[in-house]
Amino acid sequence: MSQRLLVVDDEESIVTLLQFNLEQSGYEVVTAMDGAAGLELALSQSFDLIILDLMLPEIDGLEVCKQLRQQKVLTPILMLTAKDDEFDKVLGLELGADDYMTKPFSPREVVARVRAILRRIGQQPSLSQQNAETNENQKVITFGEVDIYPDNYEVHYKKKSLDLTPKEFELLLYLANHKGRVLTRDQLLNAVWDYEFVGDTRIVDVHISHLREKIEPNTRKPIYIKTIRGLGYKLEEPQLDGQA
Repeated sequence: MSQRLLVVDDEESIVTLLQFNLEQSGYEVVTAMDGAAGLELALSQSFDLIILDLMLPEIDGLEVCKQLRQQKVLTPILMLTAKDDEFDKVLGLELGADDYMTKPFSPREVVARVRAILRRIGQQPSLSQQNAETNENQKVITFGEVDIYPDNYEVHYKKKSLDLTPKEFELLLYLANHKGRVLTRDQLLNAVWDYEFVGDTRIVDVHISHLREKIEPNTRKPIYIKTIRGLGYKLEEPQLDGQA
């Protein structure tokens, strides 16, 4: 069964180009020409990935992304941005987008990026697989008050389930699997995003900030994900008792 993609862009030439190349690559593609239509489709139908332009009529891409995440729609979002929209790129990631691409781009580049994202997401078990798992045989990675269930793609903090985007989950899992090791931003980009961002490591910083908001008691004094100045990040096992 083909994976379903939603393409939301108000430039007909871009929509046509993306639809043709993605369908040639074996994907089923649904399109929308404005933010309101795209949001309605994303909320009413199931997609494996959403390609979302930032500058849209009716509702802009940032607001679409924000509303989808508020509605607990965790479908991966690849945002399309103009070359100079540096602020919007970061804001889009902060609102829950998983990735972004800068216009202009080649169709081959888009297809490669889509494949990389879906390859990662393809490791997530289906709901039926998740429901078939029992608590007794689940693998659990624990540090402090955080429990990661890799087989179920779930994270619990203080015994309560967290809503993480796929990239947030993958980043946290990678850090946990390398607990105590300093990981550079470039290492995290290559490991979690599966391709290079040509030195653009801000995407890592944004996702680290997101994770801290969800698992750190005090984001200004993180006890789990430590910044190693000039190098990168390290996940540590905190000493909760007697923590200063």
